[in-house]
Amino acid sequence: MIDKEITLPPAITGCFEIVSDVFEDETKIFTAQPKLGYEVFPLRIRLKPIKIFDEPVNFKPLLPDLSFITNKKQWSGHIRGQAMRTIPEEDYELIMKAAETPRG
Repeated sequence: MIDKEITLPPAITGCFEIVSDVFEDETKIFTAQPKLGYEVFPLRIRLKPIKIFDEPVNFKPLLPDLSFITNKKQWSGHIRGQAMRTIPEEDYELIMKAAETPRG
C-alpha cells in the first residue's frame, strides 16, 4: 500500500490497446485528491493489456528520445489530462526496449 501523501515518480507501467468506445460510468473506482472532492472520472474506455511491465519504466530518462514530447522542458503538458494516448511507432519501440532492459 502506498501512503496517500507520497507522490510517485512518473513511470510507465504497461502497454494497452483501447478496445471500446468512450462510455460513461458513475461508479467510483479511483481515489481522487481531496481538492477534487467527489470526482468519479466518469468517462471510461475498456483496455486490453498488451504487456504489463515487471517493473515500471522511469519516464524522465526517456524524454530526450520521445518524439511525441516536443517541449522537453514542459513535458508534462503533453500527457496531463491525456494519460492514454496514441504514440508514434518509434516511441513505442523505445518504451518497450526500456521495459526489457534490466533496472534496479
